[in-house]
Amino acid sequence: MTDFKEEQNNEIEALESIYPEEIEVLKTEPYHVFTITIHSQESDQSVEEADEATCVVQFTYVEKYPEEPLVFEVIESENLEDDQLEEITSLINEQIEENLGMVVVFTVVSVLQEKLTVMVEDTKKRRQEEADRKQRALEEAEQKRFEGTKVTVETFLAWKAKFDAEMAELKKEKIQKEKTKGLTGKEMFLKDSSMIDSDLKLLESEEDSVQVDESLFQDMDDLDLEEDLEEAGD
Repeated sequence: MTDFKEEQNNEIEALESIYPEEIEVLKTEPYHVFTITIHSQESDQSVEEADEATCVVQFTYVEKYPEEPLVFEVIESENLEDDQLEEITSLINEQIEENLGMVVVFTVVSVLQEKLTVMVEDTKKRRQEEADRKQRALEEAEQKRFEGTKVTVETFLAWKAKFDAEMAELKKEKIQKEKTKGLTGKEMFLKDSSMIDSDLKLLESEEDSVQVDESLFQDMDDLDLEEDLEEAGD
């Protein structure tokens, strides 16, 4: 008959010797309840503390463990997203099922440590890729700012047509100014028929509106104009 209690005690002793700082026994009766803090491994010297991923798993033995699966729960975590925690939970369940009949905590901790290390590396890689993408976007925007608009055959022809039209208009205005420069008032009057027409229109418009006060000329017969003229001649 299998002595489940003895197997459980032996596993606890082994775990305490392997993970003296990471394991914490919370209860011993009726069955052991304990936690193990699991850290990602440092893959290189450049790994900073902020990059480290950590999770704390609580294990609870049952009466017939290891023939029956023990109970577990991830009670704490650091630098892990919700989807990563779900992945960790699934991974623990897989290990327990695959190793049913054998003590499994050491295997679970080892697999989790490797998984956390991979997750940290993936996170660093994604962050670096995002930083590189943003840097490329900035460099491309800066390059476009210096390059300006690229010239194609179509854009050049459109610009050339507009430029030629503007130059022709300027030349026409210049010639017109040179022709009128130095002309007398009479020459400008004769050159510009609109001025003649405007004067005629002014006279026509005032023809019917001019009135003569005849009373001013009623006493003209009394004036001796001829005498005044002769005196002026002398």
